Amino acid sequence: MDKTDLKLSINITPAEPLWKLAPTRDEDGGPVSDLLMIIPKLKTRPEEYIKDTLANIEFALKQFKNEILFANVDMKLNTLWVSFKAVPGVYGDIVDTLRANVPEAVLVGDTHSRLQKD
Repeated sequence: MDKTDLKLSINITPAEPLWKLAPTRDEDGGPVSDLLMIIPKLKTRPEEYIKDTLANIEFALKQFKNEILFANVDMKLNTLWVSFKAVPGVYGDIVDTLRANVPEAVLVGDTHSRLQKD
C-alpha cells in the first residue's frame, strides 16, 4: 500500500463520554439545555457527502455562536449533540436551522412530525 492511500484521522483513541465533555452550566453559572439528533447512515455515505454534511452543521451552528456552548458529531453513532444556553426560544431556532441545513437529521424524542401526518 502506498503512503498516499492512507487517510489521516484527527483522533484514533476512544472518545470521551459526553457526560465528561458537555457542560452542565454556562460561563455565568446558568442552566444548559441539550439536544440530540440522529443523521441516518451518515458514516456509510461517501466522504464528500460527509464533509458537506459537517460543513452544513457548522454553518447552522455558527448562527448561534453566542448561545451554543458545545457540539459533538459522533460518527460511530451517527449523532449530533448540541449543548446551549437555556434561553427561551433558542431550542426551536437551533433545531429549525439544523433541519433547514441538514434535512435528513432527525431530532431524538420528536413526535411532532409523526403527529401531524395522521
